Amino acid sequence: MSTVLIVLAVVAGIVGLGWIGLQITSRPFAPVEHVGGTPETVPLREDLPAPVERFYRELYGDQVPVVESAVISGRGRLRIIGNTFPGITFPARWRFTHKAGAGYRHDIVTTIFGLPLMRVKEIYAEGRARLELPVGVSEGPKVDQGANLALWAEAIWYPSVWVTDPRTEWTPVDDETALLTVPWGEGEQTLLARFDPATGMLRFFESMRYKGEDSAEKVLWINEVTAWGQLNGELSVTQAEVTWFDEGTPWAVFHAEEVVYNADRR
Repeated sequence: MSTVLIVLAVVAGIVGLGWIGLQITSRPFAPVEHVGGTPETVPLREDLPAPVERFYRELYGDQVPVVESAVISGRGRLRIIGNTFPGITFPARWRFTHKAGAGYRHDIVTTIFGLPLMRVKEIYAEGRARLELPVGVSEGPKVDQGANLALWAEAIWYPSVWVTDPRTEWTPVDDETALLTVPWGEGEQTLLARFDPATGMLRFFESMRYKGEDSAEKVLWINEVTAWGQLNGELSVTQAEVTWFDEGTPWAVFHAEEVVYNADRR
């Protein structure tokens, strides 16, 4: 066998082995230790646009829970932004810990052959974000802008906060669309919500977000709910995908496996 064929065989073997490693699902995070408290409920607001009111009645009925905190955990696939591993999507486990309407912590671990490869940690509190990536730390006003949008978009796992928090406001657009205005520092941000005309359930959140502190312009950021199902005996988002419009395909797919509300209550 010629040297060229040997080299090609070795390369093919390495690529094949790597592909196999990327097919092995990550192990989940350990279950949340604290037992979540049962949220109190309040009547559904009466000033909601038609598609928004339909969504909440489909999901909760006339009473919506007051969620103060949420811990959402699961697994999925993640494409690391940047040139570290361009175009490669890794298995991952993830945990989002939220203080409703105030801040969050993201813990994400990508894996290969089921073993930890890269860790992503992000904290957003008091309007400031710090993102620790394999390629370095990212922070600054543009990162803060994106983090606040993420705070409210990730509330798809506890959507009652969009009506129980008095700082939020819904504005009608049409029979399937509405605008959600949320607080950001001393100002506001707006997300466009699109609802399924057949089921009434939320399908998309769209907003304009900076990719990072070095970004010159905002990019359309799309959060798509791709599956609803039962979590802890309640109807919840079980899969969501996140896409930057200029990339065209989801860079992250999140399969939710556990949601615990008000976990700090005993």
